[in-house]
Amino acid sequence: MRDVKTVIMAGGRGTRIASVARDVPKPMIPIDGKPVLEREIECLRAQRLTDIVLTVGHLAPVIMDYFGDGSGYGVHLDYYVEREPLGNAGALFRLRDKLPEDFLLLNGDVMFDVDFERMAAFHRSHGGLATLLTHPNDHPYDSGLILTGPDGAVAQWLSKEDQRPQWYQNRVNAGLHILSPKLLERRPDTPKVDLDRQILKPLAGTGQLFCYDSPEYVKDMGTPERYQAVCRDFASGRIGARNLKKKQKAVFLDRDGTINKYVGFLRDIDEMELLPGAAEAIRAINRSGYLAIVATNQPVIARGEVTWEQLQEIHNKMETLLGGQGAYLDGIYVCPHHPHKGYPGEIPELKIDCGCRKPKPGLLLKAAEDYNIDLSSSWMVGDSENDVLAGQAAGCRCVKMETDGDLRAAVREILEGT
Repeated sequence: MRDVKTVIMAGGRGTRIASVARDVPKPMIPIDGKPVLEREIECLRAQRLTDIVLTVGHLAPVIMDYFGDGSGYGVHLDYYVEREPLGNAGALFRLRDKLPEDFLLLNGDVMFDVDFERMAAFHRSHGGLATLLTHPNDHPYDSGLILTGPDGAVAQWLSKEDQRPQWYQNRVNAGLHILSPKLLERRPDTPKVDLDRQILKPLAGTGQLFCYDSPEYVKDMGTPERYQAVCRDFASGRIGARNLKKKQKAVFLDRDGTINKYVGFLRDIDEMELLPGAAEAIRAINRSGYLAIVATNQPVIARGEVTWEQLQEIHNKMETLLGGQGAYLDGIYVCPHHPHKGYPGEIPELKIDCGCRKPKPGLLLKAAEDYNIDLSSSWMVGDSENDVLAGQAAGCRCVKMETDGDLRAAVREILEGT
């Protein structure tokens, strides 16, 4: 990624966090003795992303005097100083001639540690005008939401004030972007330009805006509470550990009878009901450093009894119910196949003996590839022998629950033993 230019928007005032650092720009608030902006630059430099432009405004000399030309930090820095407020994207149009190729756009007040090469590879393979880094969070009910199709293209961008569906994916914009300079060819006719509302949101539904889902650490410091959380996460090593260049560990979860009440083949969304304690258990996984990943056989797809759209809505309900209790899933992996033929309405191309239907380990292996998971440090939790066999075949340790058992006990066993 040596030739990719990075633009960091570092002009914010940080009014909500003024009680932490009233007299310094928000990007200069320290994390363990170094400004958060310096932490960002360190992450970029480690990935050879050394050509950086800082857009600055509020207390700009503080930032410029600290970093200079960047040579002392192993990077090259240019600055654009906003003499009048331009909105969070207005400066990009003034920099258009310096951005001939797709570029990385970051906020200067966000703590992150991300493998940008993975994100860039995703962006190149999809060929859109913009790629957002997205992730789930523990409060989707009061966050803006990004809704996508199966190819990762953004179908709807829902701001906080927009009406949302009853059930929705837990996917939010993390504020890290790769953008094409084509987006800067025509400036909106307003004094200030808002990146989300005026540039990115209008791309929803066009097939030109994509989500790169990642469990890596990205957190803004917009409030004193979030700032304190970032400081704790840095001290514990959680931030750096989540970079996908490093091996991850996961708790793989079966769905039916493990997270939701077992009703046989779940075909009706009204029958999707979380088991008692499931959200609490997944919330504990979220806080532990393990990824929480669902691996589920859904032969109802091959049998023609549930469409992909209906299955997505069922999973949207599961994610909405979990999010309402502060829990989230880092990934959902589905096997739609079924080897036995002769069902009315079946889908012939899915009636195969595949490698992803548990007890085979394909779902776990795919997740391990996507998220760089060390399977030997990971667990499989489910209520059937097939779940255990799949976990063992993948090299995981396993916990078998009783039908409609208590996921809390299984997770407690895992976390107390590690």
